[in-house]
Amino acid sequence: MKKLIAAALVLTLFSLAPASAHQPVVLLDSDTTPSAGPLLVDGTVSFAIRAAFSKAGQKKAFRAALLEGDQLDVQYLIVDKRPENKLKSSQLPQLVITSPSGKKITMKFTERTEFYEPWGRTTYFYLSRISEVAEGGIYNFVATSRTKAAITIAVGEKEIPGEVLRGQ
Repeated sequence: MKKLIAAALVLTLFSLAPASAHQPVVLLDSDTTPSAGPLLVDGTVSFAIRAAFSKAGQKKAFRAALLEGDQLDVQYLIVDKRPENKLKSSQLPQLVITSPSGKKITMKFTERTEFYEPWGRTTYFYLSRISEVAEGGIYNFVATSRTKAAITIAVGEKEIPGEVLRGQ
C-alpha cells in the first residue's frame, strides 16, 4: 500500500512539474541500494531526487546512466527551513557517487548559496556541486543519513522529459 501511495505521489508530482523544472523523483524507504532504487535512463536529463530520512543510519540510493563523454552534473541542495537549515554540515546526509569504473566521489559541502525555485516557490541552499566529463555506464548514488533530514539531489541539466525505471 505504501508503494502504491508513493507511486501516486510521484505521478502527481510529474503531472504538476512544468517542462522547465527538474523532474521530481522521490526515493522510497525501499530504495536502500542503487540496484533497488530507481534508474535515471539518461543522466543528462534534469531530475530532482528527493530523499527524506527519519533517523541516523538510513540509506537511500539510485542510479543514473551516462554515455562516455556526457557531462555528469550533480548538485546537493537543502530547503531553507528547519531542521535542515539549522543542521551542521556534519549532521546532513552524506552522498557518495560511484562511477562505472569504481571511482568514489563524496560530495563535500563547499558553499551555502541561496537559490529560489519559482515553480515550487521554495528557497534552497546549494551546498555542493560537481560537473565533470562522465565515464560511460551506470553511476551509483548512495545517501546515508546522520540524523532526521531531507535533501534534494539535482542530476543533469537538459530540461527535457526523462525516463525513470524502477525494479530493473
